[in-house]
Parts: sequence; C-alpha cells; structure tokens
Amino acid sequence: MNKNSSTAGVYSAPAVERAFRLLDAVAVASQPPRLSELARDLGFSKSTTHGLVHALIATGALDQDPDSKRLSLGPAVVELAFKNRNYLFLGEKTRPVLEDLRYRIDETVFFGVMHRARTLIMASAEAHKSMKISASPGTSIPLLAGAVGKVFLSQMDEAGARQTVRNLSLPKFTAASIIDEERYLAEVEQVRQTGVAVDRGEYLSGVNAVAVGLGRRRGVPTAMWVVGFAESMGAEKIGRVAEETLKAASVLRERIGADPPEFGT
Repeated sequence: MNKNSSTAGVYSAPAVERAFRLLDAVAVASQPPRLSELARDLGFSKSTTHGLVHALIATGALDQDPDSKRLSLGPAVVELAFKNRNYLFLGEKTRPVLEDLRYRIDETVFFGVMHRARTLIMASAEAHKSMKISASPGTSIPLLAGAVGKVFLSQMDEAGARQTVRNLSLPKFTAASIIDEERYLAEVEQVRQTGVAVDRGEYLSGVNAVAVGLGRRRGVPTAMWVVGFAESMGAEKIGRVAEETLKAASVLRERIGADPPEFGT
C-alpha cells in the first residue's frame, strides 16, 4: 500500500462516482438532456449510461419525460435536498420579492416547487389584513390544485401534461373544479400562451388565485402564486394581480437562477 497517497485506504466505488457525475450533469444542464447526450458529454459508454439512468429512475433519483425522453432530477433527490436545512436558503432568497409583491397587492403570496404529485410551499408573505389565506413553508398541496397545477403542467409538453392528468385524475375540490380533461388541458394551453393561470374557487370555495410559472431551477419546476378571498380579489383585481405577479416573477426568476419556462411554444 502506498502510504503517501492521499487516497490510501479510501474505499473506491466507481459506479457511485459515475452516478453522482451523471446526476450533476442533469442538474446543471441548460435543458433536460437525453440519455445519448449524457453519454457523449460524460464520456461514458451508452450501455453504462443506460444502466445508470434506469437504475436512478427506479430509485426516484431521476425522472424521464415519456414523450421527449429527456431527463430531470427526480423526487428522491428533491426530497433529500428539502430535508437539508441548508436548502432553506432558497426560501429566504425569495422572501423579499414575495413581500414586495404582497405590499403592492395586499394579498398572500407564495413561492413553491413541484414535488412528486404535490406542490411544496417554500416561502410565503401573508397579507396584512385580518381575513387572509395562510400556509406555512413546508406545507404541501395537491399538484392539480387550482391555478398552481395549471402553471406546473404548462411547463410540461402536451403529452406529459395529459399523462399527468390521467395518472392523478382531476379531483373535484369544489363545485367550480374543472374535472373535464379536455377543458382542463385547454386552460393549461392558454397558460402556455399567456404565462398566467387563474383559479376562481376551483381549489377552495370563495377563494381566487393567480399563478405564474418561474421555470426550472436545477431541474425542479418552480412557481409563485397569489391567493385571496373572492370578496377582496374579484375580476378587476385579478387583472391587476396578474400584471404585478408577472413583473415580480421576472425578478424572482433571475434571483433564484431559474430557466424561463418555454411559454408559447
């Protein structure tokens, strides 16, 4: 044994090293890569890359779009990150933007990420009035809940959005919930064109919401949304909230380093 080597006595696990290199390559890619692109960029053989990718998909460390075959970080990696308190800096980084938007519209503002079949709230800025919507960071809501679900599905391609709807089924949260697949997907397509989703009592009765997708940050879809009671956030105010949220979204996107969603494509 070479006692002068800094790695003497250190256990070597080439497969683990390759797996982490592959995950890192997916995380930093400008857009979700395909298996062949990873093999080329990492210098791995196609058979090695195929084996690693499918093992990581099986454990939830990677996700693969069924249509495009592009890869992104999976729920297992995201879950581990959220268990690490250091990851909470993302919530801290977004809070000033949420608070500024809250000050301008006096409604509760949230920032969150898509996590498996749910949306995880990472940060919030509550309205100052006594009657308001509240939910603390760490709280999760169903992925297809109102406006938030529409913006997350709008960041998928059409096939991926349709498959997600079929896998989860459209829940009837309220009498206003959209449970017809084609009608719901038509609204998702509209969000792709405008960048804004609106929810008028579809998730909570008497509660309206406006949501904007921020794009992916290290492979994880992100969004911000505004929620208020219908009495204070009617049709006229929804229009103003949408404009203000779009402006805030461009600031927040740059602040967290998210890749812009490809709306209108």
